Amino acid sequence: MKVGTIGNAAAPKTSCPKNNMSDFIRLHADDNVAIATGPLKIGTCVQVDDLEIEIAAPIPRGHKFAIREISNQSRVLKYGQSIGIASETINVGCHVHSHNLRDRHRVAETITTTDPPKSPPAMRRSFEGFRRSDGRVGTRNFVAVMSTVNCSATVCHRVVERFDQERMKRWPNVDGVFAATHTTGCALQYDGRKHQMIGRTMAGYSDHPNVGGCLMIGLGCEQNTPAYLSEHHGVVPLHAQDGTRLTRDDGVPMLTMQNEGGSAVTIDKAERLLERVLDLANRATRSTADASSLMIAVECGGSDGYSGITANPAIGAVSDRIVACGGTSIISETTELYGAEHLLCQRSRSPEVAQKLVDLLHWWQKYVAFYGGELDNNPSVGNKAGGLTTITEKSLGAVSKSGTTALEAVYDYAERVTAKGLTVMDSPGFDPSSVTGKVAGGANLVLFSTGRGSCFGCKPTPVIKIASNGALFEHMRDDMDLNAGEAIQGKSIEQLGDEFLEFALRVASGERTASERNGFGDYEFIPWTVGPTL
Repeated sequence: MKVGTIGNAAAPKTSCPKNNMSDFIRLHADDNVAIATGPLKIGTCVQVDDLEIEIAAPIPRGHKFAIREISNQSRVLKYGQSIGIASETINVGCHVHSHNLRDRHRVAETITTTDPPKSPPAMRRSFEGFRRSDGRVGTRNFVAVMSTVNCSATVCHRVVERFDQERMKRWPNVDGVFAATHTTGCALQYDGRKHQMIGRTMAGYSDHPNVGGCLMIGLGCEQNTPAYLSEHHGVVPLHAQDGTRLTRDDGVPMLTMQNEGGSAVTIDKAERLLERVLDLANRATRSTADASSLMIAVECGGSDGYSGITANPAIGAVSDRIVACGGTSIISETTELYGAEHLLCQRSRSPEVAQKLVDLLHWWQKYVAFYGGELDNNPSVGNKAGGLTTITEKSLGAVSKSGTTALEAVYDYAERVTAKGLTVMDSPGFDPSSVTGKVAGGANLVLFSTGRGSCFGCKPTPVIKIASNGALFEHMRDDMDLNAGEAIQGKSIEQLGDEFLEFALRVASGERTASERNGFGDYEFIPWTVGPTL
């Protein structure tokens, strides 16, 4: 990455005005664009190597400008990779954006060879976590109240409302009670894809290492019954009697409103039952655990032109360190790997792993096309305002969250992740659904980069919010945990990786994140499901 100064003192004399307050970044020697780190006015001179370039159009902060002439239908290069095709000839100094850049990416059909990198040197780190009987370790100790169907969602929330902060002082080892409710559970094909996806998600949350106890509430006539969850997803229903001592391994207590006699009766009974679940969860305490028990979910949302330069690579550096400790890193948002999937395929442990990834992308292309869309529709209005243009450009920045280690496995949405090392989970790019799937898979920590600003939180897993630029970090200080914009001021990505890992270990040990201090995470359980509502 080359950081250059506008109006460099070493530049040849010129008649055009200088702007000493702004810098630019060229990410790779082959690139024919650079990124403005401050707004550039028409006529400003930029020194790129031995060339002096006059800015020919206003360039907003985070946006691209041409540093060489780019002929019509030729490749635009950023990160040393093609991010699309020029739709017209772009002169030196001109703004490169949606008006003159189009995506033209093709996904390979078959992967026959891969070249996985060597494993990183081993690291030994530790944190203070909650050990569970299955060997996994939680970074938090929540109690979940889950609805099997949308029809019981309000009842779940009414139960949780009865356990305010004052009442929760009775259970000091419990981080809180949250409701995990959703919009489906019925009017779907029994054990069809949609049913399987909601079942996997619920199973993953109910047995999550960050969940010390769970209570499920249903209506009674839905498709997503306790029997289905038990038979197909291993959720053992526990029909607890008054006075029965609960243990986490006995199963999940379940109530149905029709069996209990209605909503009011169910709420009262659930309140009494939840007290016993809380008593169970409160018996857990923190103890020292190896960092190999960490499973991080890496996510980006509200991305801008800096995200792929600062925050995402810094998260990738943390991912590499977690893998070196023997832990697991999960990257998802399949629609935001499109255009950069070849980088992950090359690093895959085997051709079979890589093939599973490209097969997912081909499925997504057909799925989106069925509704008249295409994957290049993914960059949002905010993404484009922040400097991103094509999905390939966005993906090349997003994939840097995966670091540099070998891709070990590819998982379906909300599938239990068992592999160590870097993994991919299929998901949409919509942040709440993407994170919900990774948490269901077992992620006990989330690293979330943002360039435009995101206030996302997720119970039961803490979310570390990483700003891609210093202006955002200061502007939304109450919502941001870390400032990756320091990479623009001279800190290396490796330095940020070391610092961010230390912060992640403190959070894993109980230090609260910004979203936790704000009390966020009660409404971000958004399972992704595919299939008709019948």
